[in-house]
Amino acid sequence: MRFTPQFLEEIKARLPVSEVVGRRVKLIRSGREFKGLSPFNKEKTPSFFVNDQKQAWFDFSSQKNGSIFDFVMETEGVSFPEAVEQLAAMAGVPLPKVSHEDQQREAHRKSLHDVMELAAKFFQDTLAARAGAKARGYLADRGLDAATQLKFRLGYASGERFALKEHLGSHGIPVPDMIEAGLLVSGDDIPVPFDRFRDRVMFPITDLRGRVIAFGGRALEKDVPAKYLNSPETPLFHKGSNLYNGAAARQASHDGATVVVVEGYVDVIAMVTAGFDAAVAPLGTALTEDQLGLLWKMADEPVLCFDGDKAGVRAAYRAVDIAMPRLKPGKSLRFALLPEGQDPDDLLRSSGPDALKDVINAAKPLAAMLWARETEGHQFDTPERRAALEARINEVTNVIADEAVRKYYRQDFADRLRQFFAPARGERPARGPWQERRPGQSGGQNWRGGGQQRPGGAWPPLSGSGFPRPGGPGGPGGRSAPYVVLSQQLANSPVHRGHRTTVPRREALILQAALNHPWLLHDHLEELSHLEFRHPDAEKLKNALIDIAAHAAALDSEALQVELGRRALGDLVSRVAASITTASVWGSRAEAAPNDVLVTWQQLVALHRQWHSLTKDLKDAEQALGQDASEANYLRLRDLKDQLAQMDGTEALIEGFGASSGRGARTL
Repeated sequence: MRFTPQFLEEIKARLPVSEVVGRRVKLIRSGREFKGLSPFNKEKTPSFFVNDQKQAWFDFSSQKNGSIFDFVMETEGVSFPEAVEQLAAMAGVPLPKVSHEDQQREAHRKSLHDVMELAAKFFQDTLAARAGAKARGYLADRGLDAATQLKFRLGYASGERFALKEHLGSHGIPVPDMIEAGLLVSGDDIPVPFDRFRDRVMFPITDLRGRVIAFGGRALEKDVPAKYLNSPETPLFHKGSNLYNGAAARQASHDGATVVVVEGYVDVIAMVTAGFDAAVAPLGTALTEDQLGLLWKMADEPVLCFDGDKAGVRAAYRAVDIAMPRLKPGKSLRFALLPEGQDPDDLLRSSGPDALKDVINAAKPLAAMLWARETEGHQFDTPERRAALEARINEVTNVIADEAVRKYYRQDFADRLRQFFAPARGERPARGPWQERRPGQSGGQNWRGGGQQRPGGAWPPLSGSGFPRPGGPGGPGGRSAPYVVLSQQLANSPVHRGHRTTVPRREALILQAALNHPWLLHDHLEELSHLEFRHPDAEKLKNALIDIAAHAAALDSEALQVELGRRALGDLVSRVAASITTASVWGSRAEAAPNDVLVTWQQLVALHRQWHSLTKDLKDAEQALGQDASEANYLRLRDLKDQLAQMDGTEALIEGFGASSGRGARTL
């Protein structure tokens, strides 16, 4: 609906800005103005001002300002027409009349909304009835309790062919309206229209006002052609222009929640359960331009969270292509990849809410995702290949329409290219094939973009982030292995992030050493019992090992594994083993000599204790700085962060090349 300037001015004349703002902000008169704390940022000193004479408000903390319409839009997350309607009702100003055709069209849309609301209630009632027992069992298996079902208005469409049709007919809804709303299947070859959704768990889809406009149905039988079935395009529903949970997410985002895009309905519910109230999902399609526009109205940098498998990475790359031409100053995307084989619901149930939060907190900016796409899995060991990469980077950044954003992307990628192709500091030129080489040294060029590991050489030591450690082989100042381009999936994997999505590497190595060398349980049982593991899987396996060692006779590794299997912990042992993505820590492996095992054990335990102590101190320091932003508290926090960073370098020295195993040793 279009509103005339005169109509808008009449509303503004009847509603002082202080009255509208005062509903959300506690205002104190200050001369001719009012002042209060910003509704957009947390602050102690008022920086929000209202001037009724100018009919405007100003927020100096966020640099936002505007009229009463802008304030309602900003604080309540509604569109301009919705803000006008709210304020018109508040001012007692009737909305302008529309043409007869517009009135008829709007009345018909309202009647379709009524039809969809009736259908939603019918599905909810069916889920609660005896006929919905199977659907309730499915939802319970997915961890969706009764409160969650009510919150998201979940329902069930029975397997009967005409159940919904007859119910709506009993309320006087004509069949053509049911068809237009997408609830019935009809056609020239279908003599009698029938229910579109049958034997499916139903997920209502709403518009940004919270009105039901469509449904998504999840089949309960395995042999159904479509596992998920959405409503067709209707006058109310355009799947490329809506988002599941969009209405609730819009309000949550205006209350400060992080906007997260996931792939499915249950994923959204899992995210909301984990505390991400602004979670949304596309509706059976890849992210569209219209959906991207909706996301940017909610947040400047929404997070796109995809499964960590190949399909998830491809979906992330498609989103990059959609976003690039439309980037604006301050408007971008971040990308979070889940552990391979897990969606948000899987991760929540296996590792808890903290694991999901770790994934979202580790989200990478769009520029990093684009760089990974253009470089991962490729070799750039010739001038032609390096030139091709540069040409490709210029090509993909050229599509950015905004001149300022395009300029900064070109600067960013120019810096990346220079660093990517720069030889490691202190390297000598590659030797010719006639020249003598030191053992383990390759004769190829040592460009950072080489993309290959040197033949016969050991993998470079890894830092805590999983990348070659500065100063070590393959890092700046090293002289052997070239830089290896890691895939984005590997770079974002839980081991490289050091987060809780899988068992942290150090905890897994301690447990692996005990599993492979059970004599450690006899000699160091008390030491193991005092270690605090942060991952529940690691803690569970540690407790099981302690219990076995305390109550059983001496066991070898094979007997220990059998006992763990008898306790139904075999899968847990496999998950711990899967957390170790490098075989460089020789002393934890089964073939290591006892002396090497003991040295590695002592190093791992000492580092774990030190890390745990520093982490606790870091949390205390962060809390202290939040309460008192003094220089002393800041310096303490910085010092602790430096110590944790140094631990990464120290931990990288545990390569386990034990002398007793016939390998050159390193010591701390």
